[in-house]
Amino acid sequence: MIIIGVMGGGSASQESIECAYELGRLIASEGWVLLNGGRAAGIMEASAKGAREAGGLTVGVLPDMDTSQTSDYIDIPILTGMNAARNYINVLSSQVVVACPGGAGTLSEIALAMKSKRPVICMGWDPGPVVAAMAPQGMFFLAATPDEIIGMIKDLLK
Repeated sequence: MIIIGVMGGGSASQESIECAYELGRLIASEGWVLLNGGRAAGIMEASAKGAREAGGLTVGVLPDMDTSQTSDYIDIPILTGMNAARNYINVLSSQVVVACPGGAGTLSEIALAMKSKRPVICMGWDPGPVVAAMAPQGMFFLAATPDEIIGMIKDLLK
C-alpha cells in the first residue's frame, strides 16, 4: 500500500484549494492512499475531497481527541490528542510528502520529513533556502502542478 501525505494550511487561497483537490483526485486515481491532517479546512479538506470523489481511501491524523473538526471526506480518522506532535505520525506514515502552501505546521512537517529521509515535494510555493539546501540530496523538489507531482512521485517510488 502506497501512502502519500498531503500537508498544507487550514486556510489557503482558492488556487491552492483547487490544486489540492486535483492532487487528491490524482492520488486516488493512482490507487494510492491519501493521508493528511484530517480537518475540515483548507488543503486538508480539499485534498481529501478530491481523493474521496475519485473513489480513493483517505486517512486523517487529527491533533485532538474530538471528531467535531474532522472532514467529511476522511474515511479513517486517527484521533491523537497530540496537537502538533501528530505531524511526526503524518510524515512517518507517508512514503512521499507533498507540502502545499501553509504555515508553521507545514514547515515542521517538511523538516520532520527531511530528518526522517522522506522526500518532500512542494507544490506552488518555496519554503526557503534551508529546505532548498536539501535538493542536492534528492530529498526536496519544487512542482507547479498536480500532474507534475504525480510524475515526480512515480519516479521517487521506483
